[in-house]
Amino acid sequence: MNTRFSGLKLGPPIEVFALHKAFIEDAYEKKVNLSIGAYRTSEGKPWVLPVVRKVEKSLAADELQNHEYLPVLGLDAFSQAATRMLLGADSPIIAQGRAFGIQTLSGTGGLRIIAEFLSHVLHYDTFYYSKPTWENHKLVFVNGGFKKACEYTYWNPETRSVDVEGMLKDLRDAPENAVIILHTCAHNPTGCDPTPEQWAKIGDVIKEKKLFPVFDTAYQGFATGDLDKDAYAVRLFAERGIEFMCSQSFAKNFGLYNERVGNMVVVMSNIKELAQVKSQLTLIVRGMYSNPPNHGARIVATVLQNPDLYKQWKDHILTMSKRIKEMRMSLYQRLVQKGTPGNWEHITQQIGMFSYTGLTERQVECLINNYHIYMLRSGRINICGLNESNLDYVASAIYETVLLYPQNKESCSCK
Repeated sequence: MNTRFSGLKLGPPIEVFALHKAFIEDAYEKKVNLSIGAYRTSEGKPWVLPVVRKVEKSLAADELQNHEYLPVLGLDAFSQAATRMLLGADSPIIAQGRAFGIQTLSGTGGLRIIAEFLSHVLHYDTFYYSKPTWENHKLVFVNGGFKKACEYTYWNPETRSVDVEGMLKDLRDAPENAVIILHTCAHNPTGCDPTPEQWAKIGDVIKEKKLFPVFDTAYQGFATGDLDKDAYAVRLFAERGIEFMCSQSFAKNFGLYNERVGNMVVVMSNIKELAQVKSQLTLIVRGMYSNPPNHGARIVATVLQNPDLYKQWKDHILTMSKRIKEMRMSLYQRLVQKGTPGNWEHITQQIGMFSYTGLTERQVECLINNYHIYMLRSGRINICGLNESNLDYVASAIYETVLLYPQNKESCSCK
């Protein structure tokens, strides 16, 4: 029998969630999940930050808390605190009233609001994303109304580092008003960021060519353990008078993955246009989800506004970033000790949650099918999935796989 839904094509699975499901259903005792981007403890368990637990208990006991609607643009105390965290407590841009934030449904929701504003309100139609990038960037901006999706050079698979000259050339060739998506820190999936000098050159081209930058800030504090260092690029652009929009996520650095806590920041040149921008953003949010949830934003606001809680949280960030760095070094050392063919120094040189290993699709397929080690076909792994219990197994599996399927330019999935 035909219905209105007859003939629909089955949509392709979302790789990272399909892998996570396959991992859960896998009965193999030594299975390892290096796919989904979430922090894990040395025991391989999710970690609820102690400061988050503390605030949740206090909120639950607070009789003044209720479940009334938040305003359309969210919890103002949260947005103000998050914007200060991004731009700096002493930011002259904030003092001059040229920056503001609105609460969003985590970083993804912030990016979608940005896409709709830029395409529907400012009528921009072309956006650029790095090659490679987080797989959701293209989908979010196309669904948000953009007509032309383009890539800019970012990764050099030979040197396993940022190809900044290739990137600058592509930016120079981009049309005026093209939107450029930039990763603020801990680039996903490569884990490689431009240097301060390279960021300055990128800013020069963006300003000269009248391009519009959009920062995706998913790992502030989580990347290096230093909130200020991780916000370098955003603050540099703000100080140089470059207008931009930025989407902040608090999933990783607060461990609030399923609470969808995000903030979207607008940095403007002319304060007189602020009311108009806010009004258009209000209409976009109203037509999309009406208003955001309270719980996660209230937790973040409470921590960022309380000096003692804030200090505790910064200690938690250091704990997470330190463990990630230790796992990078441990994996590298084991691969070298085993004599694994190839150069693996990039694993320790990259930062943040992910490592772009350089493993080929064929090698990844072997690791999944033969060793039950789950990772994206690009060779991206979540370093947090490693621990003392599985490091030897993972390193041995990579060693054996690389011997079985030697790397070559033709098979490299990072080209």
